[in-house]
Amino acid sequence: MRTLIFLLKKEFKQIFRNKALLPIIFIAPIMQLIILPLAADFEIKNINISFVDHDRSSFSQQLYQKIVGSGYFKAISYGSSYQDAMQHIEKEESDIILEIPEGFERQLIRENKQDLFVAINAINGVKAGLGGSYLNQIIANYNQDIRAEWGLIKGNPQQAGLQVSSYFWFNPHMNYQVFMVPAILVLLVTMISTYMCALNIVKEKEIGTIEQINVTPIKKYQFILGKLIPFWLIGIFIFTIGLFGIGYLIYGIVPLGNLLTLYAYLSLYLIAMLGLGLLISTVSNTQQQAMSVAFFFIMIFMLMSGLFTSIDSMPNWAKAIAYCSPVTYFIDVIRMLVLKGSTFNDIKVHFAITAGFAVLLNVWALYKYKKTS
Repeated sequence: MRTLIFLLKKEFKQIFRNKALLPIIFIAPIMQLIILPLAADFEIKNINISFVDHDRSSFSQQLYQKIVGSGYFKAISYGSSYQDAMQHIEKEESDIILEIPEGFERQLIRENKQDLFVAINAINGVKAGLGGSYLNQIIANYNQDIRAEWGLIKGNPQQAGLQVSSYFWFNPHMNYQVFMVPAILVLLVTMISTYMCALNIVKEKEIGTIEQINVTPIKKYQFILGKLIPFWLIGIFIFTIGLFGIGYLIYGIVPLGNLLTLYAYLSLYLIAMLGLGLLISTVSNTQQQAMSVAFFFIMIFMLMSGLFTSIDSMPNWAKAIAYCSPVTYFIDVIRMLVLKGSTFNDIKVHFAITAGFAVLLNVWALYKYKKTS
């Protein structure tokens, strides 16, 4: 135990003496957690739209005002030439063309129906899909408003059909940052723990001090614990600052679940990710090699963890890869505990799987690490 304490003192001194490393560990994650949730927003606004109005009637003007006033669309042009509107599409100045035919109001009143033409620039598939959905919904609401108004004018209001009242549980205001901040915090903690642990051990190889340690009576497990515990504590510290310092003070996120359960899972998760960092360090001889290998895994964890795209929408082979990542389970767990207030019984399967990752990665790393005496 005394040997381990000396090793921990040595590691903490080595970490805090490195003036270039401290901002990366403590300042960079805080800045990233403040900035990234503001940018990682899938709600698309300011969609550029060109109007081609051949009717120039009060009804077409009402439709124009309703679309522009929704806050999702920005009118680029309003004219009567489809070719002019198409030029805006070709110059990437516009995303959607809405063409209102001649006789729009007259046909709508007489025949109780009319067609509109919508052309969407689909180079950006996500923006095109959402923009088209927004526009269709606005037009449908406009159509519903007109029918309701006609029913009142004629003194024969339409019979009400099914009425649906929706309540958004766990995120009632549909605030996307509440959904993204916990997941981004998981990625930041993952990057810090994995990168720093891998680079710290490889640095010992580069400067030759690991050879000196190898010939000492220090046991393998003591050396490994001396390397893992400092970054385990740093990971918990960064997570705490991110959740309560940034999440609560800036974004107003209040964890609904049990904090002991959350921190128990965090502790286990960090052991697993530090084991990955240790494993990377055993197969790398330089810090550049360690960074390249760690970057490879971090990118896969980031893109296939369910942070940006739903795992349910992935093909089966991609789902298999996603569920081989510890990050996938922690993102699911932190959202369940922070937003839903889930209990340990709800995450016990995630807990068991993460424990399996922790045992596998650390045992593998210990097996790969060779200590010569």
